[in-house]
Amino acid sequence: MDAVTATPGAVHLVDGSLYVFRAWHSMPDQFHDADGHPVNAVHGYTRFLCELLEKTRAEHLAVAFDASLTSSFRNAIYPAYKANRELPPPELERQFVLCRAITEAVGVSVMIDHSYEADDLIGSALWSLRGHGLDSVIVSADKDFGQLLGERDEQWDFARNVRWGPAGVHEKLGVHPHQVADYLALCGDAVDNIPGVPGIGAKTAAALLAHFGSLDVLLERVEEVAFLRIRGAAACAARLRQHAELALLYRRLTRIALDAPVAPTADALRRQAGSGQLEALCEQLRFGPLTRSRLHALALG
Repeated sequence: MDAVTATPGAVHLVDGSLYVFRAWHSMPDQFHDADGHPVNAVHGYTRFLCELLEKTRAEHLAVAFDASLTSSFRNAIYPAYKANRELPPPELERQFVLCRAITEAVGVSVMIDHSYEADDLIGSALWSLRGHGLDSVIVSADKDFGQLLGERDEQWDFARNVRWGPAGVHEKLGVHPHQVADYLALCGDAVDNIPGVPGIGAKTAAALLAHFGSLDVLLERVEEVAFLRIRGAAACAARLRQHAELALLYRRLTRIALDAPVAPTADALRRQAGSGQLEALCEQLRFGPLTRSRLHALALG
C-alpha cells in the first residue's frame, strides 16, 4: 500500500454506517439503556468516534449515514440493488438514531439523505471541498471509495490503521481511481447485489480497462476483444456484446454520485461545541465514567 500522510487541515469524511454495523456485529449483547433496550452498537460506535476524534483532532469533520437500504435512487433504477441484504432489525434501527444523536451532541456534523447513500454524500462533499482547494480523508474500508481519490486525498481503514491514496487503489484492484466504477460494473459487486457481466471476473475486468481505458471505449471497440491475449477472449467479446446495456446500467449503480445535497463549504463541517443533549444521552445510554469524561472533553473541543 502506498504510504500516505494526511495533509494538515484535511477534512475527514466518515462512513458512519459501516462503523455502526461493525459495532453491532462485534460488541456483546450486554449493553442496555435506561429503558432496557439493547445499545451494544451505540457503545461500540461511540468508542470508535472517541478514538477517531482523539487521534485526528480534526477541525473539519462529518459523519455520513445511510437513511435506508431501500430508498436510494439506485433502488428506483435497479430494484434488486442490495436486495441480498437483510433489513436492520428494529433494535438496530433505533441504535442508528442514537448514534447520529451522539455524533451531533459532540459537535460533529451529520450527513444523511433519503435519496442518496452515505457514499454519495461523502463523494459530493469531497468534490465540493476539492473545488475549494481542500484535501479529504475518507474514513472507511469500503473499496467503492477508491473512485473518489485525487492525488492529495486518502482513504483510511481506521480499524487496521492502513491508509492509501490513488496508487493504493491500483495496488488493491488493478485499476486507477477513475476506472473503479467501470471495473465494478464489469466484474460485479456481490456486497451490493450487482452481478456484473457474466463470466468477467476481477482480473479480466482490470485487463480490459488497462487496454481500453474505460467501459465506453471497451464497448465501442468490443470487436477487438476477441484478439486480446486474455483467457477466453472470444467468449468474453460475445458476453460484452450481449450484456452491453446491462454493463452501462450497472455503472449507474457503482458510480458514486457527486451532486447530493451537502454543505457547500468546509465551514459548515467545522467542529462545534457540544450540545446540551450530551449529558441526557449519557444518562439514557448508561455510559460509564470513562466514556462520559471522553465525550465531555471532546464536546469542549
